[in-house]
Amino acid sequence: MTGAAHQYIVVEGPIGVGKSSLARMLAKSLAAEPVLEDALANPFLERFYKNPRAGALPAQLHFLFQRWQQLAALNQQDLFAAVRVADYLWEKDRLFARVTLDDAEFALYEQVSSRLGLEPPKPDLVVYLQAPVDVLLERIARRSIGYEQYIDREYLVRLNEAYARFFHEYEAAPLLIVNAAAIDPLNNPADYEELFAAIRRMKRGRLYYNPMGARSI
Repeated sequence: MTGAAHQYIVVEGPIGVGKSSLARMLAKSLAAEPVLEDALANPFLERFYKNPRAGALPAQLHFLFQRWQQLAALNQQDLFAAVRVADYLWEKDRLFARVTLDDAEFALYEQVSSRLGLEPPKPDLVVYLQAPVDVLLERIARRSIGYEQYIDREYLVRLNEAYARFFHEYEAAPLLIVNAAAIDPLNNPADYEELFAAIRRMKRGRLYYNPMGARSI
């Protein structure tokens, strides 16, 4: 599959929902450049999952600088010279910071972030993957990334709620909200083809994608 109805697509959602896998698949289908964050490169992430209070600030600042460098480099290029598919919004960084940091840490984070002065590229489509916490925990366990096994259920609950609030008010780009608990695009080609077609059709506004054959996986 080639050809693209969009130039810059962002796939978003909480940990374990499958956004990076879907972003890679879309990039391949569209012959696009993937723009992917590298969680494995964050040396503070395991510390954060084991002891959130001790590891939250350094883990968050590492992600902030990593994402800033990646998107700032993207801004130096002609954004529309190639199709790109990303697995995060710039706004995601602040969303995580508000969930993980205490008030004093968040105030420091805000000072640092404001001084970076980034104008992030604007997507022309955002695909928001939703799933209940039980589904996220199941998928996290299934993919067996060592440090992720320390992820706390309560943390995922707060993160899921933060995503829901954020996208309830999101109007910066066309938004496709996907019931990701009902499909398995990574392992089921029919699910992927159906979702890919819905993404290609999406032009404006807000659409909820809930397949007729919805099922838990």
